[in-house]
Amino acid sequence: MIINKTDTFTILKTFDENSGKDIITIFDFFKEFNENYTNFKSENIILDFSRNINIDLKEILLFSQKSEEHKNNNKSFVIVCNGIKFDELPNDLIAVPTFKEAEDIIDIEDIERDLGI
Repeated sequence: MIINKTDTFTILKTFDENSGKDIITIFDFFKEFNENYTNFKSENIILDFSRNINIDLKEILLFSQKSEEHKNNNKSFVIVCNGIKFDELPNDLIAVPTFKEAEDIIDIEDIERDLGI
């Protein structure tokens, strides 16, 4: 799992930018994510699966419980992925096709929290 932190969010990836190759499967990523969740539970999170071409809806749904838990702690949890039917996702799980959209979601949710919405 590759972890990059910015001022407003933490990005978690399955692939190495330099090689462009996946370094971990989604299931192994999920296991490692759960094991290390306490290290970034107080930060906005973007799970970047944009390079995982064959990602399956079942794999995305693995993160549903953590997403809900994260939102209950007033933090954003957004998944970037392609090739799934976004309308099949439960309402408590936010997934978008581009990284820019994930950043926008986090910005909007931060504003909403600041306004008490």
